[in-house]
Amino acid sequence: MSPLEIEIVAFIAGAFLLYWPYVWCWYRKESLDSYGLVWNFNKKDTVQTIILSVVLLALLTPISIIWPGSNAPHMRSFEFVLKMGASGLAAAVIEETFFRGWLQTLFRRRFSAIPSIIMVNMIFAPIHLIAHPNPMSLLTFFPGLVMGALREKYNNIFPAMIFHLLGNLWAIWFYPSAF
Repeated sequence: MSPLEIEIVAFIAGAFLLYWPYVWCWYRKESLDSYGLVWNFNKKDTVQTIILSVVLLALLTPISIIWPGSNAPHMRSFEFVLKMGASGLAAAVIEETFFRGWLQTLFRRRFSAIPSIIMVNMIFAPIHLIAHPNPMSLLTFFPGLVMGALREKYNNIFPAMIFHLLGNLWAIWFYPSAF
């Protein structure tokens, strides 16, 4: 496939993942709020999420610096960081809408919280192999667990989006070869 064809496929896939949960709710006449798809900005929840994100990413940073083949910290151009940051924001919104908003809610209707979160991430992590066919992409399973727990705790995808975005920005800095 040409680069343009890849971009078109990625755009269509992203649009599907973003809009399908809303179409589902509209068609079934279900509340968007029941899927956590109404972004409820709550200052306390947001601050807690940012603190959790900073703590977890701070714990991962020394591991990333000494990881074999790593030469952190990385210096990237402003254009690169801006482009990848925008991509990281789009991924956070799209993926959290689909996986934590829609899919986790569907699983949660049949199973308890922990199995639901695990099952969603067993789908979420391998999906990353499509864009980045590197086994390290499967490590997205672990932050996915945190995002699932945030969705469960706050009954809203907004905190999971914040964590996802901050994790993406961190990954862009420490693992730019994956982007």
